[in-house]
Order: sequence, then C-alpha cells, then structure tokens
Amino acid sequence: MLLPLSDDRFPLTADFGGVRWLYAFSDEAALARFAIARGEGNREWSFDRVLGARLLDAVIPALDVPCGVALDVASPGDEVLLPPVAGVVPDGAAVDMGTHGDEASRD
Repeated sequence: MLLPLSDDRFPLTADFGGVRWLYAFSDEAALARFAIARGEGNREWSFDRVLGARLLDAVIPALDVPCGVALDVASPGDEVLLPPVAGVVPDGAAVDMGTHGDEASRD
C-alpha cells in the first residue's frame, strides 16, 4: 500500500466520527486520483510503501487514537473503509473491544 505523507513526513490522515483515518492507496494511479480530487494534482506527492497487514497489525495499534484505513478513497467503486474493529485490527486497537481483548459492554 502507498501512504501519502504530509509536509512533516507523517502519514496523511483525516479525523471523522471520533476515528482517525489513514489514507492509503493500492497503487500510484489511485493516489493520483486522490491528488486531483483534492485540487493538488500538480504537486509532487511523497509516500511510503507498507504491506497492508503490517499497517493493520503494527501501525494502527501503535497509534494512541482509534484509527482506521481509508483505502483508494478517490477511486469510485474501489474505495474501502477498514474501521478499527475486531476482525480488522488487533483486539487491543479495536474500538469494540475492551482494553485487554475482552468484549466491551453493550448496554
């Protein structure tokens, strides 16, 4: 996956609904569509390459906020949101699980 980087070299994110979303793209064409959709198609975009499994299993849990992945968000029909829930991210980073992997109470 490609993770576009901000000017300070951190992955580009957006906050929505109490979740931080990491922008990720399956290829350079998908990243280019995103850049054009933002009106920033003329500038050079820095990005890191990371395996999708590593992103979900290592990067997301290392962040101190609920975090999901917004994949190919400017590619109509191909966009995918991977929320920070059990089965997508490790239980310790899932918003629907307790701090020790126990299910959160559902009142």
